[in-house]
Amino acid sequence: MKIDPDNDGKIIESWVKNAAPWIVAIEERQIESRNLITDRSIVDAVVSRDGQTVLDLGCGEGWLTRALVERGMNVLGTDIIPAFIDIAKTMGVGEFELAAYAEIAAGKLAKKFDIVVANFSLIGKESVDGLCRSMPSLLTDRGTFIVQTLHPTIASGDLPYRDGWRASSWDGFSDEFTDPAPWYFRTLATWIELYTANGLSIIEIREPIHPQTGKPVAVIFIGVLRSQIGLL
Repeated sequence: MKIDPDNDGKIIESWVKNAAPWIVAIEERQIESRNLITDRSIVDAVVSRDGQTVLDLGCGEGWLTRALVERGMNVLGTDIIPAFIDIAKTMGVGEFELAAYAEIAAGKLAKKFDIVVANFSLIGKESVDGLCRSMPSLLTDRGTFIVQTLHPTIASGDLPYRDGWRASSWDGFSDEFTDPAPWYFRTLATWIELYTANGLSIIEIREPIHPQTGKPVAVIFIGVLRSQIGLL
C-alpha cells in the first residue's frame, strides 16, 4: 500500500470511529480465534511470569486488565481511545488511564512494572518503535515484556514476506465497522530485533495453534532485560 507519513495517526482515527462496534464485538465474543485460543494464551503467558504489577498497553475496553486483576494482579490499562477508557472505568475492575504510546515513552506514567503486556496492540511503526525504545524505563529490574501479535508467516498472506505497511479490512465483522486502519507488518526476525535492539532478550516464544486448522494464529514473545539473563 502507499506509504503515508501519518499512517500511525490513521490507526488512531480508525479506532476512534470503530470503538463502539468493537466494544460490542468483544462483549458478544464475536471473534472466533480469541474465543478458541488467543485470549487464554495471553493470560497464560502473563501469569506464567513472576510479577505483581502489570501495564496493559493498548488495553481497549479492558478485558485483559480485568482478567489479570481477577487473578490477583495489580494492573494499569492504558489506551489512546477515550471511548475505550471510559467504558473500561465503568466496569469497576482495574485501573485505567488515557495515554498515547509517545506519552508513555516520554515518562507520563512515572512508574515501573513487573510485566508490560501488549496484546495485538502494536500495529503501528514509529509509535511502536519509540515505545519499545523506552521499555527498559518501564520495567522493574526483573521485569518482563510480553507481546502477542498475528503470526507473521500467516499474516503475510500472499504478499512478499518483508516489513511494510499493509491495508486491512473488517471482513467477518458487522457492517457497523468502517474505515479499517492500516497496520505495519513485521517479519519474525524484525519482531525479535525490536527486543534485542532495545536492551531486551527473548527467553521464550509461544505459537498459539488454532484447534481446528492446526495452524498458528498468533505468536507470543516473552522477553526480559538483557542484564537479567545471568540471574534467571
